[in-house]
Amino acid sequence: MRIVWMSWKDGYHPQTGGAEIVSGALMRRLVQDGHSVTLITSSYPGAAHETWHSGLRIIRVGSNRYIHPISGLAYYMRHLRTECDMLIEEVNVAPYFSAVLSQKIKSYLFYHQLEGPVWPYEVPKPLGYIGKYILEPTATRILSRSKIPVLTISDSTAKDLVSYGFPPSQIAIISEGINLQPVPSLAAIVKFEKPTLLCFGAMRTMKRTIDQITAFEILKSVLPDAQLKIAGRCDSRYGQRVMAQIHASPYRSDIEYFGHVDTRQKMHLFRRCHIVMQTAVHEGWGLTVTEAASQGTPAVGYNVKGLRDSIKHNVTGILTHQNPRALASAMVGLLKNKPQYQALQQAAWQWSKTITFEQSYQDFTHATGLDKAGGNTYA
Repeated sequence: MRIVWMSWKDGYHPQTGGAEIVSGALMRRLVQDGHSVTLITSSYPGAAHETWHSGLRIIRVGSNRYIHPISGLAYYMRHLRTECDMLIEEVNVAPYFSAVLSQKIKSYLFYHQLEGPVWPYEVPKPLGYIGKYILEPTATRILSRSKIPVLTISDSTAKDLVSYGFPPSQIAIISEGINLQPVPSLAAIVKFEKPTLLCFGAMRTMKRTIDQITAFEILKSVLPDAQLKIAGRCDSRYGQRVMAQIHASPYRSDIEYFGHVDTRQKMHLFRRCHIVMQTAVHEGWGLTVTEAASQGTPAVGYNVKGLRDSIKHNVTGILTHQNPRALASAMVGLLKNKPQYQALQQAAWQWSKTITFEQSYQDFTHATGLDKAGGNTYA
């Protein structure tokens, strides 16, 4: 089958995240099954207009996040509309509306999340509020009337879509997946001798990384031997604020910053730290929560959409109110209660074994009917 996939970022984009990891894994499996897949995505400095990666064709048009959907739609309509049997449109901030204009083609909308509360954190005023209260709600309601089937990755996002008018029967939830192999045994994991917190991921305003540093400083008054490990890019304006907070901290000697890490370093940190913190304003799922769980580390995070899907409260981790003091209090309680810690660690690790890309792909092909179509049926 000839499939066109439209997404703001691909897995090679400098700002790639969890959504691109999931989408990339699905596209690779589609190619392996014999389907022809073309990804239309945005460009970035140094990127070629057209490239091939393991059979996946990537077309990059428009580098601006807000202009790209127009460029992407124009390219699709001009060059690929008549060479497409199935269309997957990932909706991120601004929709392409390509699926609406392709009524005769089997089309699906793919939402990892609605941006909602993220807008004011990531977009300057007043556009951030215009996006939150006008642009995204209007576009989402228009799409909800199209009767196009929807794919998403969490119950939270599904509920958001229903609130904007999508019928529940029109929405299919597919599993997330992780690239890390869960450790074979928790008994083999050696944690740091000192209580160690992990702050992992991109330093963006909506991630509220500074809250994690503040929580660590509060925790130090109760657990003076605690230490903090931080990994993630700091090349944004907010990232510079995070670094300034680290340097100004009275506990900076107990804070270690690793920068951007590769998979080996990531696994090392996930295995050796005791708790991974998550303080985002909003997530589609929270992929690092599941990745850390697979390596034997439970999460403590804010009780927000997405994180309440990837963290089962008091079962695989702990959800708290959205402030550093509540985060610190929950972590102190967990670190002081060894039986509870071990129970959460075990449950999180076991659950991570079920969250695989094999399951994600099975869910995806079932939702789209590709499990019945077979590979390369229409090529």
